[in-house]
Amino acid sequence: MKRRTLSMFCDTLVKSLKSGNVLKGCHRVVAPGIVEGGKRSFHTQVSSCSTTTILSQEEQHISRTCHLPQLDVPDNPDDLFRGMSTDFPCLTRNKMAGPEPEYDKIITGYKLFHHQHPFEMKYNKARLPELQVAYETWGKLNETKSNAVMIQAGLSASSHAKSHRENLRPGWWEKFVGPGCAVDTDEFFVICPNNLGSCYGTTGPSSVNPLTGKQYATTFPLTSIDDMVQANFLLLDELGIDKLHACVGSSLGGMLSLMAAAEFPERVGRIISISSCAQSHPSSIAMRYLQRKTIMSDPNWNKGHYYDGPYPKMGMKLAREIATMTYRSGPEWDQRFSRERIDPGGPNTLCPTFTIESYLEYQGESFSTKYDPNSLLYISKAMDLFDMGEGYSSLQEGLSRVKCPVMVIGVQTDILFPIWQQRTLAELLQKSGNLGVTFYELNSLYGHDTFLLDINGVGAAVKGYLEIGRQFYQHP
Repeated sequence: MKRRTLSMFCDTLVKSLKSGNVLKGCHRVVAPGIVEGGKRSFHTQVSSCSTTTILSQEEQHISRTCHLPQLDVPDNPDDLFRGMSTDFPCLTRNKMAGPEPEYDKIITGYKLFHHQHPFEMKYNKARLPELQVAYETWGKLNETKSNAVMIQAGLSASSHAKSHRENLRPGWWEKFVGPGCAVDTDEFFVICPNNLGSCYGTTGPSSVNPLTGKQYATTFPLTSIDDMVQANFLLLDELGIDKLHACVGSSLGGMLSLMAAAEFPERVGRIISISSCAQSHPSSIAMRYLQRKTIMSDPNWNKGHYYDGPYPKMGMKLAREIATMTYRSGPEWDQRFSRERIDPGGPNTLCPTFTIESYLEYQGESFSTKYDPNSLLYISKAMDLFDMGEGYSSLQEGLSRVKCPVMVIGVQTDILFPIWQQRTLAELLQKSGNLGVTFYELNSLYGHDTFLLDINGVGAAVKGYLEIGRQFYQHP
């Protein structure tokens, strides 16, 4: 027997009253009994064809307390209800399957290093049958090969840090690299490899598995920061470079620089870690998790096997919009957008009203087909798993492997890698016995993206630090 309540019976009675069943008779109204202790407390009595329904004392009380609303129904229904249009142009603009991806077409002019041997991976005893690394170079390597600087790329960055004759398109660090710039190509031989797991030339999920003739997709092995560093140093072996003058990286690149100094202490002269950390923390892990979740929730993702089918554009677009929220700062957005409306005189709808919404939508749309969704999944997961203390009794002990001089740069408005993470990194390096630690704190409006925009702050610090020790190598 289903348990009933007074309120449920009240609802039943109201429905009957509305339909006229109680007052007009010739209909049986059976009110449910109220169960107390497993027994009915009362029973309903109804007449078979009378003008009045006979109710128990309790039911009569209920009927007196159930008040029906009185509505004056106008002739024109529009006078009673005026709602909102369900035609949402902001949704019809966003097609689920989008155009074909462009990430395999926008980057050209890179060189390829082919490692035609199995490449062992850190996790799950996995290996790749072979490896290729895309890279670009600027400047000239001196006779002693001692002036090499490696720029470590960020999550979605390619090897194209700077324009050159083979690719005139501006690079992602265009104003920081070149003659007289922060990374001075008159002084240094600059190398920028594309990260393992990416889609810009280096082996990744969108690459073809030579054993199957099909793209790896999500059969690609889980990737780590260690694996990326190992692949980059195989490239250095190929180039005949025994030791780097410096390793420079921002965000993910900062993680790579730290790991390079720890794994190859004899081959790294100094490092610069910008807006990065010694281990990933819950706040940034959570943000990257949400990005992965949106991609994997797109039906077109198809467990990563979308290369021959519809592209998961919507998931990728939303993931980028989430990421964009972590790349810039609230103060910048207050100054840049305030509460400015897209159409000041237009009606209020559920579609974007404010210019900040339009900005996020543009960022998501423009990026959605320029990077492989699977690459974002793999590399962002590698960032989450990054921990310099893994396998050691403490984070400080893990960092004690970094023997070379280190410059740590942080930004006060960075919400993805908050400034306290860079302070902690610098302090733990010093406590581990490294006497060559420099900490440089910047106050910038641009949050995490400061390393891409602040030539005066970041650029000046990088330039000064790289020029330390130049007298120890022969000028090219």
